Amino acid sequence: MDSSDPLQQHAETRLVTSGRDTKAQKGFVNPPVFHGSTVLYPTAEDLHAHRGEFQYGRHGTPTTRAFQETLMALEGPQCAGVGIAPSGLAAISTTLLSVLKAGDHLLVCDNVYRPTRNFCNGLLARYGIETSYFDPLIGAGIEKLFKPNTSAVLVEAPGSQSFEMPDIRAIADVAHAHGALVIDDNTWATPLYHRSLEQGVDISMQAATKYIGGHSDIMFGTISANAKAWPQIAEGVRLLGVCAGPDDVFLALRGLRTLSVRLAQHHRSGLDIARWLATRPEVARVLHPALEADPGHTIWKRDFTGASGLFSIVLKPAPQKAVDVMLDTLKLFGMGFSWGGFESLVIPFDCDSYRTATKWAPGGPTLRLHIGLESVDDLKADLDRGFAALKAAM
Repeated sequence: MDSSDPLQQHAETRLVTSGRDTKAQKGFVNPPVFHGSTVLYPTAEDLHAHRGEFQYGRHGTPTTRAFQETLMALEGPQCAGVGIAPSGLAAISTTLLSVLKAGDHLLVCDNVYRPTRNFCNGLLARYGIETSYFDPLIGAGIEKLFKPNTSAVLVEAPGSQSFEMPDIRAIADVAHAHGALVIDDNTWATPLYHRSLEQGVDISMQAATKYIGGHSDIMFGTISANAKAWPQIAEGVRLLGVCAGPDDVFLALRGLRTLSVRLAQHHRSGLDIARWLATRPEVARVLHPALEADPGHTIWKRDFTGASGLFSIVLKPAPQKAVDVMLDTLKLFGMGFSWGGFESLVIPFDCDSYRTATKWAPGGPTLRLHIGLESVDDLKADLDRGFAALKAAM
C-alpha cells in the first residue's frame, strides 16, 4: 500500500490529513473561520460571469470546503458531494424536499427517528407526497410495497431507539430495480463504521450534532450523495438556502479530526456496558446489534466495522414510578434528548404510540443509554446504585 496516496490511506489518516492546505493557511494546521457573506469580484467581467472560487457566503467558504473535503474522504470514492445543514433534521428535510415532488410515494422504515416521521406526516403530506411505513426487517419483501410512483426509500440502520437492523443491501437492490433512490440515516455508526454509499445507498445523512461534533455544543447536519443523486441534493441545498454558521462548521471539522479515537472508545465502552447489563437480573433484554445474541448481529457484522455508544435495554416489568426513582438516582448518566457527546445519557422511551407498520411490545419499560467517555467501572457503579433504587421502590 502506498501511504502517500489518499485513496489507499486508512480512514484514520484521511480524517487527519484531508481538507488541509497548510500553505494556504499560512503554515497553521487548522483553516481559519471565515465569517463572511459578501465576496468581492475584481472586475465587472468576473462579476457577470460569476467567476471566482467562492461567490457568496451561503454557498461556502474555505472553512466549509475543508469540512466537505474531509467528510468526502471518509465517505469514500462513491461520494460525489457533501451538503451542509444547520441540524440533523434540516439535513433530513432538505434531502426529502430535494428528491421528492407532489404526487410521489415515499417508503420509510418504521423505526425511523421520530422527527423524520413528523416531517413526512406533516409537511410532505401537505405537499401531496404520500408516505408508507414498513417493517425494518422486511428485507427484499419490500418489493410488495412499491407503487408506480415510489421515488425513494428511507432507512435508519439501526433504529436509534429500538435498534432493529434493516438489510440495506437487499432493500437497495429492490429499490434500484424500481428506479427509486435509497436514503440512509447513518448517524449511529457514521461513515467511519458504515460506508453505506458503498452498499447501495444513494444519499447518506447524519445528524453531525452527534458524533461528528462530539462535544454536545453544535447543531449540524450533513448530506452525502453519490454521482446519481448529488445534482438533486446540490440544487435543493441552493434553492432552499440551507447553510450552517461558520463557527459550527469549524467545530464540526475539529470533531472529524478526532472521530476515530472517540468512536473507538464509545465502541469499547458501549459493548462492555451492554454485556454487563445483559447479566443483570433487572434487565430482560439488551438491544445492541453488535452483541452476538442480537437479531441484527449478522447484518451488523457484514456491513459495519464498529459500533457506537448508543443502545437500549428492556427492563423486567416494573412500575413507572420505580423506573423514575432509578433515573433520579443516577449521577453520571444525565437525562437529555441527544447523544454522541462525551457524556453518558439515559432516557425512557416508548415507540408504541407512533409505530404503524409494526407492533412495539418489548415486555417491560425501555431505556435508551448513551455510553460516554467516562470510566466504565464508574458507570457500572452508577447503574448499580440505580438498580438498587429501582428494587427498593417496587
